Formats: sequence, structure tokens, C-alpha cells
Amino acid sequence: MTTTQANAQRKAELLSTVVEHIDIKSFDARPIIDGMSKMSFTSRDLARATNIYNQMLADKDCSIFLVIAGSTSAGGCMDLYAELVRNNMVDGIVATGATIVDMDFFEGLGHKHYQALEVPDDDTLRSLYIDRIYDTYIDEEQLQDCDFTINKIANELEPKAYSSRAFIREMGRYLSEHGKKENSLVKLAYEHDVPIFCPAFVDSSAGFGLVKHQVDQAKAGKPYMMIDAVADFRELTDIKIKAGTTGLLMVGGGVPKNFIQDTVVCAEILGHEDVEVHKYAVQITVADVRDGACSSSTLQEAASWGKVNTGIEQMVFAEAGSVMPLLASDAYHRGLWKDRPVRKWGAIFG
Repeated sequence: MTTTQANAQRKAELLSTVVEHIDIKSFDARPIIDGMSKMSFTSRDLARATNIYNQMLADKDCSIFLVIAGSTSAGGCMDLYAELVRNNMVDGIVATGATIVDMDFFEGLGHKHYQALEVPDDDTLRSLYIDRIYDTYIDEEQLQDCDFTINKIANELEPKAYSSRAFIREMGRYLSEHGKKENSLVKLAYEHDVPIFCPAFVDSSAGFGLVKHQVDQAKAGKPYMMIDAVADFRELTDIKIKAGTTGLLMVGGGVPKNFIQDTVVCAEILGHEDVEVHKYAVQITVADVRDGACSSSTLQEAASWGKVNTGIEQMVFAEAGSVMPLLASDAYHRGLWKDRPVRKWGAIFG
């Protein structure tokens, strides 16, 4: 056996067990959440958070934003997030570029994430073109297909400035026409006019494809498209102003969390003194408060900045992949989403 053949066999062994995304419709978490509400510690926090999310769904005036940071999509929550869009349980999304591009769009193209049943030396993984997210693997060669597909989409667009929302919509259009996975968040958001914002969009596989687009166009003496981060902030703030009552379901923190919270302050700067703070807020995180951050402040702290309401908020200090399936399944089976107004915030931008 040649070295090339041996490496191919070893790579196939490591990439042999696909991550299966959890189906929140296949089980009813209501009895578990009801039981947790009578417990203490994180269990009771999760039950309170789930109750707050159900309050958001029951409030027909409330627009709900799903905010995602971290790697829960790669870890098995990808279909969960897609179902929230499919069933009108969220009205807008703010996420990291990795969540949207390297994970969801990546699988929308037909690729997979794999369970790491063993974690060999990372230098060995590098030699086999396998990328690691804790105990999850990605085939780097497949990820490069994602890079080049982003480049292809960029090359076919009019060379001008786009918000991340506008470009991600084009990604959704591409998956709707050429995708290989029905339950893609990017695809479903496009089809349901649910806008997706990535305030740090190029910090992802998209960045490589867009850099190549700009370099190739510049070499050819042609204009190129670009991502306008200020337009992201303006568009998201515009939605907040029009929405009025809003609720936040936040997985992780960081830039996406701060970005959606800052829309309240931005609206005030624009002269909308009567803009409401976010009425409801839930954050699921393992980040600590002792460094002064908690991956962008606790919800109570955010109230001092005039961003959220201190009355209806809940921090849940837990690994999101272990608790989001319970929260989402409970909300799905309680069915408060069934008569929510359909908002289609993505459609207001034409």
C-alpha cells in the first residue's frame, strides 16, 4: 500500500461516523421541562428560560431574534435551528459567519460533519486535511468547496456593496436552486423571508471566497462586490424600530449578542427616543462573568446600557447543545407558534 493509499484509508476511517442532527419533533420535552421547573440550579434556570421563550411565542406583538455564536450547528443542532424558521418560531437571525457558512451552508452543499471517535495528534489531522472542532471533524477539502461556491456567487453578483443579510440571501437562493439538503437554515430563511445577519461575516469560510473574488477582479481591472458592515447595523436597527416589541433567544454571546442588543441604542441615536428595549431575553452560555464580559455582558448588566428589560430575562449557564433541544422541543410541542403572525422582515429590503 502506498503512502497516498494509506492516508486515504486513514482519513476514511476518521470520517466514518456522521453527526446526526437532533429532531425536536421526534420527542416531547414538555414533561422534562415541567419537572425541571420544580428543581433547582441549572434545571430550574432552563425551565424559566423555556417559559420566557414560550411567552415570546405567545406575544403576538413580539418579533423574535435567534442569536447564535459557537459551534452548536456543527455539533448537532443544525436541524433544530432550521425547524425554528420552518415553523415561524423566529423572525430574524444574528449569527457568526462560521455558523452560517462553515456549518449550515456547508451542509446545504451536501457535505457533512463527523464525530471524532478518537482524537489523534492535530498535526496528523492537518496532514490528512481534517479540521477539528473539539470532538467533531470537517473535511478541509469539502470546506474548500464551500469557499469556491461563495466565490462563484460573488462573481455573479453586480459589483457593489452588500450587507451580509443581502449576500446571505443570495446564498439561500443558490441553495434553493442547487442545494442538497432540505433542512438548511440558510435555504429556509431565504424561502421564508427571515433575514440573517452576520456582523463578522468574513470571519468564516466566506472570507476566503470573497478575498479571492476581490483579488481576481482587481487583477482583471474590474470592479468587485464588498460586504458593508455598516449596512448590517442600519438594516437590523431598522427592523428593531419597525418591530417594536422584541425578544432574544441567544445561544452563546460575543459579537452577535452585542450586535442585536445595540440596535436599541442605535435607534435612540437616530432620534427614536421611544424605541423599546428588548422585552424578553434568554442567553445560554458557558462563558464566565469574572473577566468582566460573560461573552458580552450578563443580561442584567446590559440593562444598564438601555438594551434589555430586567424583568423578563434568564441566563442559563450550560453547554447549549445539551439544553437547546429540550427548550426547542418544549416550545414546538406547546404549539404557541401555530397562530403567530408571519412577519417576513427580510422582505422589507426588496
